[in-house]
Amino acid sequence: MQFFSAVFLESVKGRKLMDQTTLDKLQYEDLKKLVKEYCVSDYGRRLVDELTPSSDIQTVKKTLTETNEARRILETGKTIPFIGSANIKTMLTKLNQSTVFQPDELIEMADFLRGCRKIRALITAEKTLAPKLVAMIDQMASYPEIESKLYDDIRNHQVDSSASGKLRKVRRHLEMTEQKIKDQLSRFLSASGNQRYIQDAVISLKDDRFAIPIKANYKNQVSGSIVGSSAKGTTVFIEPAAVGKLSSERDQLRGEESVIVYQILAKLTNLVAEKQTQISQNIRIIGELDFIFAKGKYSKAINGITPALNTEDRIKLVQCPHPLLSADAVPLDFTIGDRYRSLIITGPNAGGKTVTLKTVGLVTLAVMSGFQIRAEKGTTIAIFNNVFADIGDDQSLTNALSTFSSHIRNLSNILENTGTRTLLLLDEIGSGTEPNEGAAIAITLLQAYYKKGAITIATTHYGEIKDYAQNHPDFINAAMQFDVKNLRPLYQLVIGESGDSNAFWIAHKMAIPENLIAQAKGYLRHEPYDYTKIAPELLPVHHEAKAAKNNALAKGDRVLFNGGTLEGLVYRIDQGTDKVVVYSSGKMLTMPGKQLKLKMAASELYPEGYDLNQLFR
Repeated sequence: MQFFSAVFLESVKGRKLMDQTTLDKLQYEDLKKLVKEYCVSDYGRRLVDELTPSSDIQTVKKTLTETNEARRILETGKTIPFIGSANIKTMLTKLNQSTVFQPDELIEMADFLRGCRKIRALITAEKTLAPKLVAMIDQMASYPEIESKLYDDIRNHQVDSSASGKLRKVRRHLEMTEQKIKDQLSRFLSASGNQRYIQDAVISLKDDRFAIPIKANYKNQVSGSIVGSSAKGTTVFIEPAAVGKLSSERDQLRGEESVIVYQILAKLTNLVAEKQTQISQNIRIIGELDFIFAKGKYSKAINGITPALNTEDRIKLVQCPHPLLSADAVPLDFTIGDRYRSLIITGPNAGGKTVTLKTVGLVTLAVMSGFQIRAEKGTTIAIFNNVFADIGDDQSLTNALSTFSSHIRNLSNILENTGTRTLLLLDEIGSGTEPNEGAAIAITLLQAYYKKGAITIATTHYGEIKDYAQNHPDFINAAMQFDVKNLRPLYQLVIGESGDSNAFWIAHKMAIPENLIAQAKGYLRHEPYDYTKIAPELLPVHHEAKAAKNNALAKGDRVLFNGGTLEGLVYRIDQGTDKVVVYSSGKMLTMPGKQLKLKMAASELYPEGYDLNQLFR
């Protein structure tokens, strides 16, 4: 369980970042995931992961401008060919270890350089639409000559013969030598005297040696070197002695080829190494552009807008839905910071009060992160130094903190760290304890937050808080609308009104008698409660009393012991106790009355006036 933390994370620039618990409560990471899905490179995805809201309005303006410019380019129909750069970054790291790149690595580097060049050309062509991005792209280096050299010298996953006259000459000689070996082996296969030795009439390549498959039982009949054998051992592969000299010549040429190829690869690697710093910068710029265009793609997908910005604590949302809800979600109209600095939201449960808090909070964080938002023209967002949210139940079993204790702990930490340019989002403030005390604490804290300069949005069911907001000049009530006809919330906020839980209306719709509803309303007006005791005849007979009544016995009654078949006659009942003396089989037995069951009453067995004592003589 993670409680609100008063300890802030610090960015590399030293500015304060938002509290992580608040970011989690407002589902900031979920919003980032939506943007991250549009990234192509690992670098871009990492930038999304590391993103936090900025409290600097100039930084926010810059990032929003970049987002908007990326979206403008995307809306022209152009596709920016971003490519992954993780392997390129690894390759550059290997340069510090004096590594020589392999052919496939050099082709990957060429692909990256070509991608950089194409991206640069595409964005530069949109200077009017995206001057900020063009300024960024101008810092990216372009090396068409290195790109061309790599493509020319590496083909089909190897160094091409055209890369060097010496390499071309050695490979031509090597090709001629290998052909001579194959011709010699073909003559061996066609010789009639060799047919009984040969397993298959083919020339095989085993361990880089040309060989003939020979039956294993004839391996000593063929002059040459065994270079391999089949899995079952029935075949051995022999390089005939006749091609031994040619094979040695081939080995020498292969060695010369390897040296020349290594030298060419080293030269090509050095071409890249000379531009290592600039290519590293390209990786960074490509990653940043990938991140910016991911924001642009997200903005285009949601048809977002760039709102007006301010540092005067003014928020105005016009038809703005929660960023994580679907397109058909009810949009929010909301304002704070001009005529009032604290807003108290009331209304029924599940009526949208908490969603309103989260909408204001997440929309604010989104803009402070450089994201466009779904909203209409006229929307304005304040850039805050801090945003704090106390939403949901942080009860901790491990720390023995109740829901209320956790809630108060959060509010206390918020109080310690709040100040000007701070947005507070407080759900059900003061709840979780006795209502009068909870309301008193809530009002006291709301006063304290207000005096420290914070903008506060709080939800409540407490009438005392609504009354306080009604009378404070810088507070205002707001109500979540409720469809009383259909008994459903409308998820619409009306500022300037105070709402209630609509309990009486719902009780009426659910057929609670009108006299009881009227009585409940009277109690709400502090009329005296009804303490009238219920009529005794309406009370049910207590189980034990009923049992005692059923088991009342008298002298002469015939009874059964413990519900069995053994019978007896009641002789005497000891008053004040549960003991009964019973005459059975010529003996007087004393036993608990609860162990006896009436079989037949004496009044039914004997006539009126009968001397019952005769039964026991």
